[in-house]
Amino acid sequence: VPQVQPRVEELSELYRELSQHPGLSNACLGPDLTTQYGGKYCSLYTEWSQRDLARAENIKFCRQYLIFHDGASIVYSGPAGTCSEIKGELLSRESPSGMLKAVLRKVPGKEKEKEKQFLEVWDQNRKVKSIDLTALDKHGSVYDDDQFGCLAWSHSETHLLYVAEKKRPKAESFFQSKAPELGTSDEDTGHPKREDAPVKGEQFVYHEDWGETLTTCSVPVLCVMDIEGNSISVLEGIPEHLSPGQAFWSPEDTGVVFVGWWHEPFRLGLRHCTNRRSALFYVDLTGGRCELLSEDTKAVWSPRLSPDGCRIVYLENDVLGPHQQCCRLRMYDWYTKHTSTVLEAVPRQAWGAFPGIYCGALPGMCWAADSRRILLDTAQRSQQDVFVVDTATGATTSLTADAPQGSWSVLTIDRDLLVARFSTPSCPPMLKVAVLPAAGHEAQAQWICLQDVPPVPGISWGIRTLQPPPEQEHPQYRGLDFDAILMRPSEGSTAQKPPLVVMPHGGPHSIFTAGWMLYPAALCRAGFAVLLVNYRGSLGFGQDSVVSLPGNVGTQDVRDVQLCVERVLQEETLDASRVALVGGSHGGFLSCHLIGQFPDTYRACVVRNPVVNIASMVTTTDIPDWCLTEIGLPYTPDALPDPAQWTEMLHKSPIRYVDRVRAPVLLMLGEDDRRVPPKQGLEYYRALKARGIPTRLLWYPGNNHALAGIEAEADGFMNMALWLLKHLQ
Repeated sequence: VPQVQPRVEELSELYRELSQHPGLSNACLGPDLTTQYGGKYCSLYTEWSQRDLARAENIKFCRQYLIFHDGASIVYSGPAGTCSEIKGELLSRESPSGMLKAVLRKVPGKEKEKEKQFLEVWDQNRKVKSIDLTALDKHGSVYDDDQFGCLAWSHSETHLLYVAEKKRPKAESFFQSKAPELGTSDEDTGHPKREDAPVKGEQFVYHEDWGETLTTCSVPVLCVMDIEGNSISVLEGIPEHLSPGQAFWSPEDTGVVFVGWWHEPFRLGLRHCTNRRSALFYVDLTGGRCELLSEDTKAVWSPRLSPDGCRIVYLENDVLGPHQQCCRLRMYDWYTKHTSTVLEAVPRQAWGAFPGIYCGALPGMCWAADSRRILLDTAQRSQQDVFVVDTATGATTSLTADAPQGSWSVLTIDRDLLVARFSTPSCPPMLKVAVLPAAGHEAQAQWICLQDVPPVPGISWGIRTLQPPPEQEHPQYRGLDFDAILMRPSEGSTAQKPPLVVMPHGGPHSIFTAGWMLYPAALCRAGFAVLLVNYRGSLGFGQDSVVSLPGNVGTQDVRDVQLCVERVLQEETLDASRVALVGGSHGGFLSCHLIGQFPDTYRACVVRNPVVNIASMVTTTDIPDWCLTEIGLPYTPDALPDPAQWTEMLHKSPIRYVDRVRAPVLLMLGEDDRRVPPKQGLEYYRALKARGIPTRLLWYPGNNHALAGIEAEADGFMNMALWLLKHLQ
């Protein structure tokens, strides 16, 4: 291994180069226009994000394209102009006609003023409205997250709907002294109190929030802007035990449909948790009556109204259990009030059949023009594919079965023009478009690439399937297999026999799909082979695989990863004397287990916000139910600490094997992590230090569980790569 200093420069240049590949986040199709020769065309507006290392921030930019089509196929498509940066936009939404656009914008305050939020309306020529929401003071900050947040036009294009934090009364000390103001009124004068008069004794009241990444979300309210009247109103009639979000206007604009999450007896973390009790509701704008539209004992999300205004599809899970799993697709008929199940959960994935729905959300626009078919993307083993679903029959067809293998995501569909994102482990995201064929002919979809992104040279990859040996089979779910994606350098000095970096994913109920991932690609270019393991319990393999893992964490998932490592070392030309682990969250849990249970295999380990001791995590995390579910026990909010449960948690935790660890460990912790609080990593750090194991801890302020801040991500990569180079010499 060369001297470290040249490697530092080489690695930083490599990271700088690969981190510049932008991610594609949004797409919106403009209205159809007709040329003087009768041809139809429309504009395609796309939003991208890119890491700016010099500014240490994620920037957003937009790019426009023109698409000429004849309704059946795309005749010509290409870019219109260059990219331009988008500043301060938190949310934006085109109106149904495409003639107007609403923008929620943040603007820095002057001098010591706090940041302001403005709601703007643009027509095709200029900005026609700009409302200072902060000055109006009707509510707190507007939500711009993808859990509650929305910005929805009424069908008449006269009103806008959004979600904001409920206005909280100002609080002051019991002993606040101030000169009496002329004309003020209080209890002593007998006059009514001003509405915004400060409340005494409320200064230090604890306000629950919705956990990881949603720490500023406590009590959401639905708000309506009357564009003509320049007025903002907060909707009445939503029950106090519900937190509303993901809202849109009902047909005829008579009211609002929303998802309501129960927050009693207390809030649990909501990010990546599609198992929280919630239901679909309708609130009438005139009478304020709130009506339940779905069952109230399930977890629901992603409601989408059909173009004809007759049907709402949404996703549904059971409450509690695994945080993410194979979900049901349900449909509510607005006029008959009948709810049907379009697609059930799929027990086992089988090629040629629908794999099940594992997505965190349906595309914002997912309906075909016929108001019968919807488009969605979902994991199918270790790849992600696009499917069209006939909501009347439940029939499904893959639109990407004959397209290149990788990771496909639907961005939008409008008037049957379909926009998608595609990437592979060696090819950064690219933009693809197609016309949705007529019903029954969907498999004939022809994908057109709007901008060619050349593959990153020097990376080869493939997916392999593994079958656990009979003694490691789950007694109830026999015959389950799993996958791994192996990336290896195809050029450079280590290409013949590279060292191996093993990466199990977090979750545990998530998935590595064969798409672009910065860290694995950069490690591969730096000369390492990278093994991404989708052990049993991962999404995309059927519900049986998901439910096979709870009760078996620390054994089944650990053995799957180890089996995979031993198999690739046998079958591939890799350096078996130089194997390391890299993992975050549950992937960190597995990495710490593996260096303890199989100390002879691994020479180094890097973990990011790892779960180390489930027993000490249960009382500090925003998801205590996870700790019980994954060790195989039921969760109830009123459960008290139980010694037998704590023993089981400790027994399944990697801290149990710390005495056997020999590999040097690099820990990376986010100071603001609410999911796996940094005390977990500190506990492991102290245990390793006490045993004389080489260890280093990186502490990232202002970062949460994902460690996705631009500085933390870049610094984390450099430290990880240098740690691996140093200890795999």
